[in-house]
Amino acid sequence: MGRWVLSISRAEGGAEPLLIESRECTDAILEAWAARLERESPGAEGQAMAYALRTPGKRVRPALVIAAYRACGGASAAIAGVAAAVETVHTYSLVHDDLPCMDDDDLRRGRPTTHRRFDVPTATRVGFLLVPVAARVLTEACLGLALTPEAAGGLAMELFTASGIAGMVGGQWLDLEAEGRALELDELRAVHRRKTGALIEASCTLGALTAGAAPWQLRAIRDYGRDIGLAFQVADDVLDVTGTSEELGKTAGKDAAVAKSTYVQLLGLAGAQAAATRYAEAAVNSLERSGVPSTALAVLARYIVTRRY
Repeated sequence: MGRWVLSISRAEGGAEPLLIESRECTDAILEAWAARLERESPGAEGQAMAYALRTPGKRVRPALVIAAYRACGGASAAIAGVAAAVETVHTYSLVHDDLPCMDDDDLRRGRPTTHRRFDVPTATRVGFLLVPVAARVLTEACLGLALTPEAAGGLAMELFTASGIAGMVGGQWLDLEAEGRALELDELRAVHRRKTGALIEASCTLGALTAGAAPWQLRAIRDYGRDIGLAFQVADDVLDVTGTSEELGKTAGKDAAVAKSTYVQLLGLAGAQAAATRYAEAAVNSLERSGVPSTALAVLARYIVTRRY
């Protein structure tokens, strides 16, 4: 724990400057794509895709992409396109997560969910359609970064493997199957390494790959991403219990309402908070042991486990 605290103390300021930067550059790209999709697909479908892309957010995943890229020596502003591709995938997952057959939520980040603003069939199609949109966003980013076709293909493989059945989609499936059933801690951890952790790990790995990271850097960044993904989910479980719907921008207490196993349920509130901190410590220690510059990533780790929304 001491090493992690020392790494935080070396960071100047909190996570907000990097989060603001990532929001501004990512939102600018997402807004351009939202307007483009409205032109390309007139009618409700285009409007719904644009609505989903304009959903406000913290942009933690884009911040992780950018921080990992810079930690491995990257310097191009075009990394924002990779970050926007990740956020597009995340947006598709939220549209589907909110559907009545999934989490059945009316609110997302303080405004009506896509299926409430439009309808269920439209929102279902929008989620699927945003996957190829993410591929287009990523392709444009790779061109802006002047990556080789091989490097661009590696980024696509990383992103879409993490978001598919081997990662996020498979984790969501397992999560739905587990509703109303008590999971052991190892089972719960396995669900969330895929449902939440896979895309967060991929965010970090994409930043490193784009920077042309050496194998030892890539291993350290991937280990960081794996642990910080779990820290993020544990912190989310805590917020579902301690936060209000106004703070969270979504309905609080949903996990208990569907009898879902959570870290708070298994470990208690204090135990879950301590677990989130342990995962964050492990994440940053992976960087420090390998000599990867960890200041920005350490600040993000601390933000992830102390945030209020």
